[in-house]
Amino acid sequence: MEFKISKDLILELEKLIQSKNDQQLEVLLKDLHHADIAEIFDQLDFDEATYIFKVLDSEKTAEILLELEDDVRENILRGLSAKEIAEELDEMHTDDAADIIAELPQSKKEQVISELEDVEHAKDIVELLRYDEDTAGGLMGKELVKVNENWNVLTCVKEMRQQAEHVARVHSIYVVDDEDRLKGRLSLKDLLTTSTKTPISEVYIKKVDYVKVDAKDVEVARIMQKYDLEAIPVVDELGRLVGRITIDDVVDVIKEEADKDYQLAAGISQDVEADDSILQLTRARLPWLVLALLGGFVSVKVLGLFEPAMESHKALFFFTPLIAAMGGNVGVQSSAIIVQGLANNSISGTILQRLLKELSLSLLNGLILCAILLLGSYYLLGFEIHIGLTVTAALLSVIVIASLIGTFIPIILNKYGIDPALATGPFITTSNDILGILIYFTIARIILGF
Repeated sequence: MEFKISKDLILELEKLIQSKNDQQLEVLLKDLHHADIAEIFDQLDFDEATYIFKVLDSEKTAEILLELEDDVRENILRGLSAKEIAEELDEMHTDDAADIIAELPQSKKEQVISELEDVEHAKDIVELLRYDEDTAGGLMGKELVKVNENWNVLTCVKEMRQQAEHVARVHSIYVVDDEDRLKGRLSLKDLLTTSTKTPISEVYIKKVDYVKVDAKDVEVARIMQKYDLEAIPVVDELGRLVGRITIDDVVDVIKEEADKDYQLAAGISQDVEADDSILQLTRARLPWLVLALLGGFVSVKVLGLFEPAMESHKALFFFTPLIAAMGGNVGVQSSAIIVQGLANNSISGTILQRLLKELSLSLLNGLILCAILLLGSYYLLGFEIHIGLTVTAALLSVIVIASLIGTFIPIILNKYGIDPALATGPFITTSNDILGILIYFTIARIILGF
């Protein structure tokens, strides 16, 4: 059953904090999951959250720290000494500890690292800090189990027992040579069913998926998703095994990328959340609203070019929103499919093949929609047949062109290293609105002769 925070629980915690009843606080929170406690912290003020944090033991608070919202974690870390932060980091995996240190001011980073008790742990964390956070090196942890290809099975088992003490979950056993270069992986089944004197070189699996330290995090996520991996080893420029990335880190990458694309598609240019300040939200949303406003000015200007048509064929005016909306909707649908395909690496064939397929699809959809529009405008709305023909011809043209633009632009943006999700937002909608109006009245001028 999912944990739910109640008002009574918050009140009880606040009373225990005020009375400094540390023992009862520990009892109350003892059986709660660290993610639930992190959720409770969001409901308390900074001083109360910090007080509880200092009451609980480091083993539990280290887990809580990783679950907190960025601003809450930042406030709590600000209230802790370098030694207290180091105690938390000693309980964390190296990748998580490196992420926490990266959030600290430079002066405090050095103090915290100097306070770490485990020297090897500290060295591993410092090494991870060298990598960009959006690369495989920035995602990986140093905790893993590896064996030498020259060992026999008995030696291998002994070494694995020692290494496994520092690893929470042993997803894979990696095989390396004397230079620590990754050679393959070892099946636990083969290890258990093979003679203890058998050399590892005779039983390990040479085929192993891996990524290099400078691989982008989204590429790592794509590979792990494609091959359904729980963990993937990371090698340096010389092919040496330097770490591994686990599925929990990749899930975070996928979520962050999806959130970013969703916001970009909605016309939000920065990574923001609902609880951010008004100024931050304004900076993220205003640029695209300005673009939409400028697009509106252009639309008005285009309409002005066809003012005589408004006077001689007033019925055309009533269909203008419909044409613009259909152009925007079709463009967004086409671009959304392409963006999703690019993200999943499932787009096949050439650009020309993709455009031809989209052309066929848009013609089919357009003809069906035009038939509905023609019948509706004549029988339901009572417009003259020549007006209906003009509008349907324009609608078919707009649908075809909008779908081709919605397909072409994301592919080109992706080719030049620009996030293709940009093509599903106000940019594509505004451009298709303008183009739709221009096409509409151009076709009307040809057919109606004004």
